[in-house]
Amino acid sequence: MRTLVKLWLALLCLLPAFSHAADNFTAQQTFAGQALSLNGKGVRTKAIFDLYTAGLYLQAKSSDAPAILAGNQAMAIRLEVTSSMITSERMEEAVREGFKKSTSDPAIQPRIEQLIAVFKEEIKQGDLYDFVYKPQSIAIIKNGKSSATIAGNDFKQAFFGIWLGEKPVQASLKKALLGQ
Repeated sequence: MRTLVKLWLALLCLLPAFSHAADNFTAQQTFAGQALSLNGKGVRTKAIFDLYTAGLYLQAKSSDAPAILAGNQAMAIRLEVTSSMITSERMEEAVREGFKKSTSDPAIQPRIEQLIAVFKEEIKQGDLYDFVYKPQSIAIIKNGKSSATIAGNDFKQAFFGIWLGEKPVQASLKKALLGQ
């Protein structure tokens, strides 16, 4: 019986590796007309479940999170939802939790609500989100279609800080995004 359980758990761990035919995290990618390079990619996990794959794209490779956050150059984070456990409600909770860890600035709260509104549309396994920062605003693109634009370098710092800040959503994911 134990052997059967171990085999079942091992198979569950392998499923995400076989679930996607296309590589959505190529070494070079053009986001909203801006050519960027993959800095690093990793998987957001919770308990034993893979929730999404994230990739950080920059103009030049960097492992310096504070410099990336402080910079005012084009960058992007791509998220590919890999679990049906991700729902609009769970995404809203995760976004609120991430911003709580990333910033205490109340001035960005209306823009957080604008971001959360994007996630009100049904989220399905396989959805691809691009969050593209071009100095002074983040363009949000879901499955190739523009969903919203949110202004402000302060918002960009808090948003990217969810993954790259001093209290990231997951330390191992931060390291992966930084190419470590």
